[in-house]
Amino acid sequence: MSTCSVSKGCFVFKPSPKKRRVSPKTAEYFKEANNDSEDSGLRFATCQSLWKQIKSETEQVQEELNKQLFDNLVSFLRRSHSEFQEKTTEWTCRMKSREIPTAALVLGVNVTDHDLTFKSLSEVLQNNITPYVALLQAKDCPGIKNLMQKLMGQLMNCCIDVDSSDEEDYVQVSQHRIRCSMTSLISWYENITKKTDSETPSKKRISRHLQSPPVVVIFKDMESFTTKVLQDFIGISSQHIHELPLILIFGIATSPMIIHSLLPHSVSSLLCIELFQSLSCKEHLSTIIDKLLLTTQFAFKLSEKVLQVLINIFLYHDFSVQNFIKGFQLCIVEHFHSQPLSVLCCQLVEAKKRVNSLSHSQCENIRRLPSFRRYVESQVSEKQIALLTADNFLKEVIQKLLEDLHVYHENYVPVLRCLHVFTSSLPKYPLGKQIRELHCACLENRVWETEEYESSLQLARMLNKSDLVTMLQKCVEIFVSSSGKEFDKVVEKLKEFLAQFQKLEAGACQERGESVSSQKELQKKTDLYHLQKTLLELKESRRSKKLTKFEMLRFEVVDFIDNLVRNYLVPADHKTLHEIMYFNTASALREHLNAAPRIALHTALNNPYCYLKNQALKSDGGSISNKAPDICIVYKLHLECGRLINLVDWLEAFSTVVMAVEGTNEDAAASDQVDDIIHARFIQAVSELELLGFIKPSKQKTDHVARLTWGGC
Repeated sequence: MSTCSVSKGCFVFKPSPKKRRVSPKTAEYFKEANNDSEDSGLRFATCQSLWKQIKSETEQVQEELNKQLFDNLVSFLRRSHSEFQEKTTEWTCRMKSREIPTAALVLGVNVTDHDLTFKSLSEVLQNNITPYVALLQAKDCPGIKNLMQKLMGQLMNCCIDVDSSDEEDYVQVSQHRIRCSMTSLISWYENITKKTDSETPSKKRISRHLQSPPVVVIFKDMESFTTKVLQDFIGISSQHIHELPLILIFGIATSPMIIHSLLPHSVSSLLCIELFQSLSCKEHLSTIIDKLLLTTQFAFKLSEKVLQVLINIFLYHDFSVQNFIKGFQLCIVEHFHSQPLSVLCCQLVEAKKRVNSLSHSQCENIRRLPSFRRYVESQVSEKQIALLTADNFLKEVIQKLLEDLHVYHENYVPVLRCLHVFTSSLPKYPLGKQIRELHCACLENRVWETEEYESSLQLARMLNKSDLVTMLQKCVEIFVSSSGKEFDKVVEKLKEFLAQFQKLEAGACQERGESVSSQKELQKKTDLYHLQKTLLELKESRRSKKLTKFEMLRFEVVDFIDNLVRNYLVPADHKTLHEIMYFNTASALREHLNAAPRIALHTALNNPYCYLKNQALKSDGGSISNKAPDICIVYKLHLECGRLINLVDWLEAFSTVVMAVEGTNEDAAASDQVDDIIHARFIQAVSELELLGFIKPSKQKTDHVARLTWGGC
């Protein structure tokens, strides 16, 4: 569609309803996953419901973690603004020195999470402090003009207009054009605050904002701003701080010292800086794992390999909690998409209802599960026949097995937390410092069979009394707050251990008194006979090595915890029907999340049909397709060369292939025009190949380039 017109204008072409593409429903993709497409709609609805609950939970966790930080920032802004309004002595001194209140917000290296944090911070400030909040990014502010343009555009909520004739930046407010300068900003602020005050002259002003609210400017990525832009803006702002209540917030990913590295002392001295530190991203991740995985609230679980893939991406790539949550969401979709029996991955009450409506094909899917096969093999022959032939009997057994799996999860979490209490404070942390490491170890295999567990028990048998009592008290709190019904006796036993430790403490005090009196008696008897007798008694006591009452009680406590671990921390893949709840396809997750750019580039350049899906690009083996893009032809030709590539020979080979492609005759090939076109295409393809890092110019020979890759990939 095109429109010819002498005058400039805006033309809108509405697409016809027939040509509108209707995106297929996501539920249809669930049907395409397997030949058995029944229950796909229910699986899709369950997947959506589960993700909504998890998303709500993660957002609530995010709000709780940021609450303390945001509260401190709000109080800082209120305090700074009250000083400006009241014209206190402190503000007068600051005004004379032209200092700008500045909050240095250290957020950590998880840069991908900063956008969400600043978005939430902006909403909090707009709801509680001021409606005038501007978010600036370094990529939008290469110069001071661009910065002022973005700043005024966001504050005035207006469009931006650049007048190329005057080479000055303007913003368009209603029908007026305002020049982007600090003077214009101050005039606008004075007008807007006077207008707001005149609306309610005699009534009490009921508003969530402060009177004459401050102007908050947030630099989202302070390290990325050029020094000149920051210097100019701070210098200009400090000149007008007595007229405009400006407050700066610097988003810092590395260290607060970057402020003094970027800004000279003459500029940094114009800032009254207060430091704010956000919660560590590792602690945030631990909280997310605790809320999503170490709970019975959600039926969906991750296997050890899948969880390890997500944690490795977090630790070795981006430290992004949001990316971890997106990976978790991908696991949910993949599980419900690829596993037909995921229709039972829901709360126990609902799962039992769905078992009764299972079809015969779904019953057959259950019979094919490896864990269910192991369960059938462990039963007597009569029950085996009934499980493999009678669907009604199978459904009754499935309900019982699902209930056992639910009880397993209820018991697993508190015992895991109890074991973590004992192992997280041991020297060198044999089973890991974080509970996620212990969780992965328990999911991988029987943790009590590992060397790390044995060394942990040996270290636990050497704990002192105060640490042991503290750990037991924490374990009592864990088991009391758990929903497991089997831990009443465990709590009683732990309380019994605590009572015995208290008795030992009382007995130790009495023994100390007796020992003091005996020492006084020995001091009176200083003859050689009594000294020799005492030495012989000490030697005999060392030889016998009898355990004290405390040591015996400590061994009992450690053995009791060991029995709990062996009973309740069985790996999940040893439980029947674990495939319904656990997503264990780590390869699919790596394929989506772990990028392999080298393989992808080689595939694209060596076999462009894989991505372009053009039938003309299909070729046999190592032959070069006569329709391949120029860079693919150049890439395949360079694979046949050695370490140094002669550009002249390379051009001739490229010209030969291209001439064969175009089917040109000898006369056309000899023409200068065709040679120039082929030469230009070759130069462009070689430049693209150099940009991708396959070749580089060589200093050995001027007409050669050096190859940077070897082999076919």
